[in-house]
Amino acid sequence: MTRKPLTEGAAGRADTGRPPSLWRNRDFNLLWTGQCLSDLGGAMVDLALPLLVLQWTGSPARAGLVGTAGLVTTMVCRLPAGVLADRFDRRRLMIVCDVLRIAVYALLGCAVVTDTATLPLILAAVVAGAAATAVFSTAEHAAVRNLVPIDQLTTAVARNEARTYGVSLAGPPLGGLLFGLGRALPFLGNAVSFLLSLAAVLFIRRPLQQPRQEAPPAAVASATQGVRFLLGHPFLRSLLLIAAPLNMAFTGMIFAMTLSLRRAGLSPFLVGLAGTIFALGGFLGAFAAPTLQRRLRLPVLITLLCWVTAALMTVGTLLATTIWAAVPLAAAVFLGPTANAALFGRQAAVTPDHLQGRVVGGLLLAAGSASALAPALAGALLARWEPRTGLLVFPVLVAVAALTATFSRGIRTTTG
Repeated sequence: MTRKPLTEGAAGRADTGRPPSLWRNRDFNLLWTGQCLSDLGGAMVDLALPLLVLQWTGSPARAGLVGTAGLVTTMVCRLPAGVLADRFDRRRLMIVCDVLRIAVYALLGCAVVTDTATLPLILAAVVAGAAATAVFSTAEHAAVRNLVPIDQLTTAVARNEARTYGVSLAGPPLGGLLFGLGRALPFLGNAVSFLLSLAAVLFIRRPLQQPRQEAPPAAVASATQGVRFLLGHPFLRSLLLIAAPLNMAFTGMIFAMTLSLRRAGLSPFLVGLAGTIFALGGFLGAFAAPTLQRRLRLPVLITLLCWVTAALMTVGTLLATTIWAAVPLAAAVFLGPTANAALFGRQAAVTPDHLQGRVVGGLLLAAGSASALAPALAGALLARWEPRTGLLVFPVLVAVAALTATFSRGIRTTTG
């Protein structure tokens, strides 16, 4: 298979000096803006769906079932999504996913308007939408390497991190407002957001993958090839061992802190304020990420961030029953985008284009599975111990990631 050399520009041009700013990269900005809008629509629906099910059925268990169905579908689809992203034209794949999501949420919105939405219909919409989103997001991750120069990959990942945290700040309040105005509005608005995402993808000029000159292997062999490369590469193997405990620790700590504050008697407003502080920390951290990356080499940066995060989470456990716990935890979340941008930017640089989808899918599956288990772990810890004792599990998880970053050859020998 013929592939362009890794030192060549991501758009297929040899680097001839300092590349233009990402803000002037038309194709990357089209993809980024489209995903801002579709992610915003998804965040609105994430709030509106359980509210809709709870309002119609009166059952918190059924409302929780809807959310769980989406998470399980996403995890199950990660590896197949990686195979698809490497096997087929990524642009066409993303177009098909957007068309499917438009149809699904337009249908669900119309069913809500006409009072014909049933729990099976809602579950079917959630599963279909989650599957399409898993494929789209994997293809998007894999495509970024073809839209930006190699030395701008970490900045591009940081921009995507800012998008994620920005949406987490704006999406739920907007979804609640629209749901209050009309139950169908969040779902119809989500369909419109996917329509705008589709338009953005259609206007991207550059190819989203390098030419394939060999027939792809069978699906199972293709998935196995990706997993083998992921586990066989020293840096990627270390990334796997760092990303999974970090994601579990952040998700579990935030979830457990929310429960602890409520059980301590804080008002729902103050609990919500703590959540806003967490998200704001990540949003600001995404903008600071490129500056931090320029000042420190990747091994030093990742090792330092992991140990500082472990210390901040430990302080947070000591304050677990007061609103002040949000401060050290927000500082830890502030460091998260820098770690993600550095690690996943490097991943995009060291992974051949024809393996990008499968490697990304494997990493997201590991990190997502750990995150999905975190709320259950947090609930079990709080049921058995006091918050200051039980929540120490999460700083210990970060310390495991920090030890990996400190002693792993895959991290220590990484340049940059």
